[in-house]
Amino acid sequence: MAIVGGGISGLSAAYELQRREVPHLLFERTSRLGGVIRTDIERGFTIDGGPDSLLVQKPAAIQLCHELGLGSRLVPTGTPRTAYVLRDSQLFPLAEGSVLGIPLGSLATTGLLSMAGKARMALELTTPPAAADEDESIGSFFRRRFGSEAVDYIAEPLLAGIHAGDVEKLSMHALFPRLVDAERRHGSVIKGLRSLKAATPPNPDGLFRSLPGGLGELTDALVGVLDGDTLKPGQDVVGLDVSGVVTLTLAGGDTVTADHVILATPAPATALLLGPVDTELTALCSGIPYTSTATVVLDYPRDRVTHALDGTGFVVPRIEREYSLMAGSWVSSKWPGRAPDGHALVRGFVGGARDNDALDHTDEELISDVDRDFRALLGISAEPELRKVYRWPRLNPQHEVGHLDRLAAIDKRLAAFPCVHITGAGFRGVGIPDCIANGRATAATVADQLGSTL
Repeated sequence: MAIVGGGISGLSAAYELQRREVPHLLFERTSRLGGVIRTDIERGFTIDGGPDSLLVQKPAAIQLCHELGLGSRLVPTGTPRTAYVLRDSQLFPLAEGSVLGIPLGSLATTGLLSMAGKARMALELTTPPAAADEDESIGSFFRRRFGSEAVDYIAEPLLAGIHAGDVEKLSMHALFPRLVDAERRHGSVIKGLRSLKAATPPNPDGLFRSLPGGLGELTDALVGVLDGDTLKPGQDVVGLDVSGVVTLTLAGGDTVTADHVILATPAPATALLLGPVDTELTALCSGIPYTSTATVVLDYPRDRVTHALDGTGFVVPRIEREYSLMAGSWVSSKWPGRAPDGHALVRGFVGGARDNDALDHTDEELISDVDRDFRALLGISAEPELRKVYRWPRLNPQHEVGHLDRLAAIDKRLAAFPCVHITGAGFRGVGIPDCIANGRATAATVADQLGSTL
């Protein structure tokens, strides 16, 4: 049994195979395991270069933490948990009780929307549902339900922004099925979310968790429990043959045989490996687009920042064109113990569909742009004392309209190659919990198949 890809999906698959006592090897092109999960400890700062939180509502990641003995170390975000949206160079807090930016209570308290925008959002309660259950973009869905202003200041920065994507291309059915289901079942998204909220026990600790040492604690613990002899970092798989047994060709020319292979690689890399196997699968996988982003981490003296930093951070709508930032996170407010006393640690996010050329800039240019935006928005009067840039080229999968149909076509074609299995963020879920859940589910399926052939 072989796994290609040492991100969280591949590691989760390896963990599940080990639990089920299935012999396997995991190959990772780079020398570092963990993929986009990366934590650095530097000068008293704990810095996540990629994702920094686990969503409680999707329990796979939280469950894995408990299995790894990390359950008691899970910490919630600091309070208050307010998030802000930029409009006309001012930061407006999301309405209290919002879900994905959608206010479930009175719209009167939010200054983010104009009176006309609030009135249009309120009409959602009486707007008829879609006549046909067809996939549509986030922009189309929100424009139809809530109006254009809600697209510009809620859907684009919050929903599309999570994925660094284009609000007019990303799929509602693939990425936000809960909102689609709310419309379908209740005739109104707001009514559906209110019903769901009423039936869900309140969570005083909020919806997100992390670990004191950053999310790198999770991958370190996962790697720590895996048999080291099964992990092969720094070994790039450059060829795949499934005409007989599965044969992997490594960059140095060596070959490895296996009875099954799990491809836990980004879709473009998966397509490349499948090229000699099946042209239809290759075309389907290569058709999944990706965007590139960078995370810029800066530290300022806290007494030189006039903003209260009373929350987790902010998002920047695309319509606010004078800013480079997609979003900013106030790390030292969001998570306890991430920065020494007297310091304000922040993360800025650039690139994505908004700026496809962002990674063409040097680190110093990216730092300068992000520093300029933070200074203007947070009232900062000092140079950043710590500066780090994390580049993520073509690592943000875009589940665009029709993605679920594409995935169904991939699964149908894979049936002709029962020894090949595909998992990972490009296919069945972008967030860490989804990657963990699908990585483990894929491994369980393989283990069951192997068991039935013994």
